[in-house]
Amino acid sequence: MTPSMRYGDDDTIRHLLADTEVWAVVGLSNDTRRTAYGIADYLRRNGKRVVPVHPSAPTVAGERGYATLSEIPFAVDVVDLFVRSELAGPVVDEAVKIGAGGVWLQLGVRDDAAAVRAAEAGLDVVMDTCPAMEAPRLGLGWTR
Repeated sequence: MTPSMRYGDDDTIRHLLADTEVWAVVGLSNDTRRTAYGIADYLRRNGKRVVPVHPSAPTVAGERGYATLSEIPFAVDVVDLFVRSELAGPVVDEAVKIGAGGVWLQLGVRDDAAAVRAAEAGLDVVMDTCPAMEAPRLGLGWTR
């Protein structure tokens, strides 16, 4: 795959949104002003179990948080990254290590090399977009 390749064709996006249950949201805290909080709430309202992953491991909306992906003691379908692009690579590598089914790098988060590594490891990869933009665009009927 070339660095300019778009990650997240419609079929991949639709699959991650419609056919998954557990989303580990990296960068999620209790700060309601942060985009991660709003998108995590959106995912929950549309049937996803949202697991916070943050260095301080807060409990968010009743779900226990973990400091790292590796500490989560159950399977994760999608790792959703709310981190700066320069921090994304190690998180993507950890998602591969834990056997996640996919990684979703949020709007503005790009790491082409990490996306290639994840795709080569068999993960579904979506990069530089947001579920709150994609679900309506694909007509999934999600509640805003």
